[in-house]
Amino acid sequence: MSQQTATGADTGAGGQAVDPRRWLALVVIAIAQLMVVLDGTIVNIAMPSAQADLGISDANRQWIVTAYTLAFGGLLLLGGRIADYVGRRRIFLIGLIGFAVASALGGIATNAGTLFAARALQGVFGALLAPAALSLITVTFTDVRDRAKAFGVFGAISGVGATIGLILGGVLTEYTTWRWCLLVNIPIALAAFALALPIVRESKAHGNTRYDIPGTLMATGGLVALVYAFTKAAEDGWSSAVTLVFFAVAAVLLVGFVVFESRTANPLLPLRVVLHRNRGGSFLVSVLLGAGMMGMFLFMTYYFQGTLQYSPLRSGIAYLPFSLALIATAMVASSILPRVGPRAMMTTGGALATAGMVWLTQLRIDSSYLTLMLPALVIMAVGMALVFVPLGNTSLTGVDNHDAGVASAMVNTTQQIGGSLGVALLNTVFTTAVTGYITDHGPASAPLGAVHGYNVAFTVSAVLLAASTLLTFLLIRNTRQTTTTDSESDGAPALAPAHVG
Repeated sequence: MSQQTATGADTGAGGQAVDPRRWLALVVIAIAQLMVVLDGTIVNIAMPSAQADLGISDANRQWIVTAYTLAFGGLLLLGGRIADYVGRRRIFLIGLIGFAVASALGGIATNAGTLFAARALQGVFGALLAPAALSLITVTFTDVRDRAKAFGVFGAISGVGATIGLILGGVLTEYTTWRWCLLVNIPIALAAFALALPIVRESKAHGNTRYDIPGTLMATGGLVALVYAFTKAAEDGWSSAVTLVFFAVAAVLLVGFVVFESRTANPLLPLRVVLHRNRGGSFLVSVLLGAGMMGMFLFMTYYFQGTLQYSPLRSGIAYLPFSLALIATAMVASSILPRVGPRAMMTTGGALATAGMVWLTQLRIDSSYLTLMLPALVIMAVGMALVFVPLGNTSLTGVDNHDAGVASAMVNTTQQIGGSLGVALLNTVFTTAVTGYITDHGPASAPLGAVHGYNVAFTVSAVLLAASTLLTFLLIRNTRQTTTTDSESDGAPALAPAHVG
C-alpha cells in the first residue's frame, strides 16, 4: 500500500517514490500490448487471403507466421538486455515506431518476399517492444499491490485482445482487405507513441552492459536454417542435398551456441537457467506446446476458409469458444493452483489438449462445426490453460534474482520458437501428405487431399502435445516455490500463452 512521507510525497511499500502518473503510463503500455496481441490473431485470420493475393505457394506460406515468430523469439532475450541498458522508455518508443513502419511495409507488400521481410521486421521491433513494456511496468509500479494490479491488467489485455483480434481480423479481411490487418497497427502505434512521450519515465540498468552478439547470431541463424530446411523438404524432399545441407548448418550453429554460452562471460542464456529440472522441463514443454498449438491455428484457418468456405469473419467467430474457454479456465486454474500443484494440473491439461487434437484428426470434407470442431477446440483450450497457468511459476523455480528476467523471457521465447519450428514442420508434413494423396488418387482428389493433409498434420500435433505431457509428468516436481500464490511472488505476472504472430 502506498504511503506518504513527511513531505507529502507518495512512496511504495519499500520506501521508493511512487510515480503519480503510473496508471496513465499503464494505459500507454496496455495500448502497445493490445497492438502486439491484435497483430497475432488478425494476421492468422488474414493468411488465406494474403496467400491468394500474393501468389504464395503452400510450401512458403508458413513464412507469414515463422518470419515473425523466429525474429521475435530469437531476439527477445537480446531485446530485453537492450531495453535495460539503453533505456526502457527509449526502446519502447523505438519499438512502437519500428512496429508501425514494418506494418506499413507489410500492408503495401506487392510480393511474398516483401511481406515476409515486413513480418520479420515486425518481429525484430516486437522483440524490443515486449520486454521494454514489461520492464516499464516493473520499474513504474514500485508498490507491490499496485504492481500486481498492473500485471493483472496487462494479462487481461493479452487474453481479451486475442479475442478481439479474431473478430477484427475477420471484419477487416471481409469488408476491406487483408492489408488493413497490418495497416491497423499504424494509428495504434502512433497514438501510444504520442501518449508515451509526456507520461512514461525513463529508466535503465547500470554496471555491466555487454551484449552477447555472437550468441544471438548463432541461435537465430541456427533456427532460421532449421525452418528453411523444413521448407526445402516440402519443396524438394527430405533427402535432397539442399535440405540436408541446411539441416547440417542448423545443427552446427545450435550446438555452437550451446558451447559458446557455456564459455562466454556474458551469455545471452546462462545455461544454469535451463539445466534446473523444473525450469528445463518447463521450457521443453513450452516448445512442444507452442509447436502443437500454432500448427493447429494455421490449419484450422485454412480448413474453415478453404474447405468449409467460411468467410473470414465467420472463421474468426469460430475460434471464439477456444479463446473464451481459455480465459475462463485460466481464471479458475489460478485460484486452485496452490492447492493441487503444477505437476498434476499441467499433466491433466496436457492430456486434455492431446485428446482435443486427436479429436481433430477425424476431420472430413463436410464435418459439422457443432459436433466435431467445437468440442475439440473447447477441450483443447481447457487443457492449454491448465498448462500455461502454472508454467510461469515452474519456469522461475529456484532462480536467482539476477536470472529472473532471462527465465521469465524464456517462456515466451520458447513458445515463439516452438511455434516457428512446429509451423514449419507441420506445413512440410501437410504438403508432403497432400502431394502423395493427389499422386495416388489423381488431380480431381485435391479437396479430399487437403483434408487428408490436415488430419496427418493434426496427428503429428497430437504426438507433440503427448510428448509435452509425458515430459511434464517425468520432469516437473511440486516445490514450495511452484505452489505460491501471486501475492507471495511479489506481484510477478502470470505468463499468458503466446499467440500466432
